[in-house]
Amino acid sequence: MKKLPIEVFGRWAETGKDVGMEEGHRSSVEHMLNYATKDLKQFSFIDAGCGNGWVVRDISKLKECTSAIGIDGSLEMIKKAKSLDTINSYKCDDLLSWRPENKVDLVHSMEVFYYFKHPFELIKHIFNYWLKNKSRLIVGMDFYKENKVSHSWPQKTGVSIMELISENTWKEYFKESGFKNVKSWKFGKKGNWEGTLIITGIKHYE
Repeated sequence: MKKLPIEVFGRWAETGKDVGMEEGHRSSVEHMLNYATKDLKQFSFIDAGCGNGWVVRDISKLKECTSAIGIDGSLEMIKKAKSLDTINSYKCDDLLSWRPENKVDLVHSMEVFYYFKHPFELIKHIFNYWLKNKSRLIVGMDFYKENKVSHSWPQKTGVSIMELISENTWKEYFKESGFKNVKSWKFGKKGNWEGTLIITGIKHYE
């Protein structure tokens, strides 16, 4: 019987599998964050689906980062994040309904959005309620239509919700949500592995 993503990740936090996720995703995340922050003199930050908080801990060390928040639906992951970091803020909540007290300059997410049955709704929610004007959303994912070696993951992981979506459809979701300058590329291609699909866009009103 397949389980909801939150149940699976909660179990991973309890068994230490979250550390492996951190190690496996680090190079892609560092690439994404270097791209997203290279021109920012100061920025506030949210990690959507923060897991054990490793991205928040890393980015909060940058002098340009004024605040960093991690949000995750898994209570076990948030408990772990808080046990490892007493400086930054961590919230256990549903990403589709949660709203930060203050909108931010940069929202990042790695390997999260396809665990939502309707990811367009999440992208639109972040656009409307999380981001300031002239701010950025950047997301990375390894499970997508063009990366054929990932297609067996739902069976292997036992996760009930994993939406297999193409690169162009993800870009359309961003554009339909209101994002401008939407770009996508792949990072870390090796052999049959197509690499991490990265998609980013700017919320910009004239």
